[in-house]
Amino acid sequence: MKSTESHYLATIRGQFRSLKKLADGALAQVSEAEFFALLDRESNSLAILVKHLAGNMRSRWRDFLTSDGEKADRHRDREFEVDEGAQSRQRLLQHWESGWATLFHTLDALEPADLARTITIRAEPHSVIEAIQRQLAHYGYHVGQIVLLAKHWRGPAWKTLSVARGKSVEFNRRMDRRHAGADEK
Repeated sequence: MKSTESHYLATIRGQFRSLKKLADGALAQVSEAEFFALLDRESNSLAILVKHLAGNMRSRWRDFLTSDGEKADRHRDREFEVDEGAQSRQRLLQHWESGWATLFHTLDALEPADLARTITIRAEPHSVIEAIQRQLAHYGYHVGQIVLLAKHWRGPAWKTLSVARGKSVEFNRRMDRRHAGADEK
């Protein structure tokens, strides 16, 4: 039987992977122009959200257990500036993939005993569990924004990333049949 700590780590890894899959599915649907478009002067574009999350991941997850989560080489304010001419979608998405790779490399290396440790973020102590939950909430917040913006820009061309509107009963039946088949094995 898995320990609670092992179960937590497996669960949290799955939750982060689900967030990435959701964001990637939304980002894949938008055009180049939509990727950089702003709703208004005070809003973030998809490009800005990608850049910010990638910068956050690089800072928080690099040397996670041994150095402050706010690295000296991070320039958070610059994450909210995108020069479409200097920063291509391809380059921003490479940065995005690198950030996620850093996160998953770190998460996959964590051992159950690491959960009892204390780390710092901006010189404030956090338990490892607190730090993980902080990032999960932060990324969930921004992934929700990514999905909302992508859905807005795509309009009727949007391809749902979850249970389609009006299809819950059908989805639940399919899941019931799938689970019934698993129980018979």
